[in-house]
Amino acid sequence: MKITEIPGISPARQKALEETGVHTPMDLLRFFPRNYLDRRTVLPVANLKGIGEKVTVMGRIVETTESGFGRKKRFEAILQDESGRIKGVWFKGISYFRKSVKKGQFYAFFGTVKRYGRFLSMAHPETEQLSVNEDTSGQSFTGIMPVYPGNKFFKNTYITSGLLRKWALAALERLKPGEFLPPGLLRKLGYPERSVAFRHIHSPETPEQHSIALERFKFEELFLFELSVVTLKKEVFDKALGPVMSESRPFTSRFFNQVLPFELTDGQKKALGDVKRDIRSGNQMNRLLQGDVGSGKTVVAIGALLMAVDSGYQAVMMAPTEILAEQHYHSLSEWLQPLGITIRLLTGNQKKALRYDIQSDISGGTAHIVVGTHAIIQENIRFHRLGMAVIDEQHRFGVSQRAQLREKGENPHILVMSATPIPRSLAMTLYSDLDLSVIRDLPPGRKPVKTRVVSEKNRKKVHDFLKEQLGDGGQVYIVYPLIEESEAMDLKNATEGYDQIRVEFPGSRAGLLHGRMSADEKEQVMRDFKENRIQILVSTTVIEVGVNVPNASVMVVEHSERFGLSQLHQLRGRIGRGARQSYCLLMTDVKQSKEARSRLGTMEETTDGFKIAEADLKLRGPGDFLGTRQSGLPEFRHADILTDQYLLEQAKNMAFELLEQDPELDHPELSALKKAFLPYLEKKKKFFQMS
Repeated sequence: MKITEIPGISPARQKALEETGVHTPMDLLRFFPRNYLDRRTVLPVANLKGIGEKVTVMGRIVETTESGFGRKKRFEAILQDESGRIKGVWFKGISYFRKSVKKGQFYAFFGTVKRYGRFLSMAHPETEQLSVNEDTSGQSFTGIMPVYPGNKFFKNTYITSGLLRKWALAALERLKPGEFLPPGLLRKLGYPERSVAFRHIHSPETPEQHSIALERFKFEELFLFELSVVTLKKEVFDKALGPVMSESRPFTSRFFNQVLPFELTDGQKKALGDVKRDIRSGNQMNRLLQGDVGSGKTVVAIGALLMAVDSGYQAVMMAPTEILAEQHYHSLSEWLQPLGITIRLLTGNQKKALRYDIQSDISGGTAHIVVGTHAIIQENIRFHRLGMAVIDEQHRFGVSQRAQLREKGENPHILVMSATPIPRSLAMTLYSDLDLSVIRDLPPGRKPVKTRVVSEKNRKKVHDFLKEQLGDGGQVYIVYPLIEESEAMDLKNATEGYDQIRVEFPGSRAGLLHGRMSADEKEQVMRDFKENRIQILVSTTVIEVGVNVPNASVMVVEHSERFGLSQLHQLRGRIGRGARQSYCLLMTDVKQSKEARSRLGTMEETTDGFKIAEADLKLRGPGDFLGTRQSGLPEFRHADILTDQYLLEQAKNMAFELLEQDPELDHPELSALKKAFLPYLEKKKKFFQMS
């Protein structure tokens, strides 16, 4: 059936629908209302009491006016029915309402009624334009009125919510969409069948009908997703053979018993136990290691690398940036070279001769551990016997990079680490192909960092405090934001800040660190800071992945309102690593947006990275939280992984239960589900590069 077969859809309207992504009658059914007006509360204006009641009124716009200036500007529209008049008033979005609420047109206003003297009004009512032939007395209106997303294409072709509902119901009658959720599941959950649910979405009689129908469609897409996750894990990941690492050389035990200068936390011990169990199972390890800043994930990663080397395999550690790769290389070299382990660093900017030498060591097997950037997965890199890959900062890499790493050996074990704590709901969807280990505890003796938001007018007090800390032998970070679009300006800010600091603190040596310095220059500045030859380090955000300096006890973040929550938390993680009480001072302009105030308030309230990640996710949404480079986030049409966590859990449990009982979905009652699920599964397999 073509969409133009539905009465009323002309070629012009077809084009308008296509601009919105509606190409077929099924697309029409899936084009859900954005909200609903409760037509059961339609009242004549004369019957309104004006005491805060929420109602719908319908009538013609007889007058529009605009008044005031600046913040006091307002747009007013008077709606009249057969019994009286009511005023709609808007203080925001005035230009939009000026264009969309037109004199002489029929509208429904839904909102809270207030009375000012003799006049009734609604502030910012929900509005819906009615077609000219609709009965504005309200007599023909029953049930709930769906309000669909509008746009300029719809306005130009006079497509109203009333028409969209009518077309959706016509499509429903002709298509008669079949059910694929198992009958037992529908009964257990109390959901309507698919065709009934579509009717309740587009023409509900009560608010309960559309909310249950919407929940059903959310569950449907989460259930298909979780079925694919369980199937892939059972059929592909859990069955993929991996190197069995049971031989034992002394590297691992010598590192933990002789080299490591501190006791492991319970979280680290449990994570290492998870890794050990995985690599001895005979199946390939695919594990995500989550932990807050400073929780000791690197120590667990070193344990995993050494277990591979102990069993005669090579291991790699992959980082998203050269500076982070270099950081890991120096840490590993410092700890492991005394044990006789050969470590090589591979990045994209190395000279040909050095690169050839490193590649020879890798292919010949003399390099036990290779640390590097994505250069590791390039085609010309050959390993002698790769058995373990550790990926740091997993949220910067997609699934395809993990697949490329697998091809570098015979299904090497993979441990991915995230320094950005990821809320459970996101981890369940984004890293659904991975088993999860979480380190929640911090090494003993760590004092929580005290965080304060400080306005520009208190800068002298901040400088006095810094002098006090420096006089007591402490060290200080001063961080400037780096925004790509204005890198030159930001560098100028950091450079000017550095010059001012040198004048303000003549008794302390200051250093400057920024992205345009060479790797050797950065390394030298970091080493000088670590060894206390520099007391104040002025830096752009490259310090996010800076060295561990236990003596640095104060961080000043300039223009802190420009930073995201997770970034602020990562920066704060650079301090609080020694015995000193540490302080993070968030400098800010006097004027801040509501969102900036919320971010900075969260930083003052908690140092728990998981709580901060939840808050950041709510503020920015999953896409922005992960960054545009992450390709692994599934897209859901209706479900929201933040607000629908309970549905996600339910879908996961039911998918697992169903596939435990019937892995092939062969029961006659599951035939419709199997038919709908198999094409979905094929798409997932392509995504994971498995078909």
